[in-house]
Amino acid sequence: MLLSRDKSQLLIIDVQNKLLAAVSGQEWVIERCVRLIDAAKALGVPITVSEQYPAGLGPTAEPIRAALGNAGPILDKIEFSCVRNEALRERLHDIRRRGRPQVVIGGIEAHVCVTQTAIDLEEQGFEAFVVADATGSRTKTSRRLALTRLLKAGADVVDSEMVIFEWLERAGTPEFKQLQGLVK
Repeated sequence: MLLSRDKSQLLIIDVQNKLLAAVSGQEWVIERCVRLIDAAKALGVPITVSEQYPAGLGPTAEPIRAALGNAGPILDKIEFSCVRNEALRERLHDIRRRGRPQVVIGGIEAHVCVTQTAIDLEEQGFEAFVVADATGSRTKTSRRLALTRLLKAGADVVDSEMVIFEWLERAGTPEFKQLQGLVK
């Protein structure tokens, strides 16, 4: 199934400074999450950001916060799965009720919060699309195992270019011209 900007919502999970310090390829994860946020904002895709225990793990990384601006809330949680947090679950379901069952997911850690969230979303009838190049873990092995497990659980594993081009649908539009710099 292809992504549709009119059926999608974006969820960025726990891209926080103290967690990032140990993540393999952290700069790449931040860059790709920002790319997704920029595209979502330009195309009117709702955005939600989660923070895992911000009192202990610090706030969302500044590049993510700057890209997000006022385009969506940052909601804190202590649960690993965003779906098991009441405020996040309600937001995701509210957006779904408005015709957006596709949840595009980036963030950390791939083998913990991202995996648990995507599996819970699939079990609740959402379509989870985990963006491989916008996710990270402390080790490459953990990230690789997470992506394999997600595929077996029914989630789609995509990359940020796939998301952007599927949201755009065709070249030659004003949106394509606006966003082509993100994929060059």
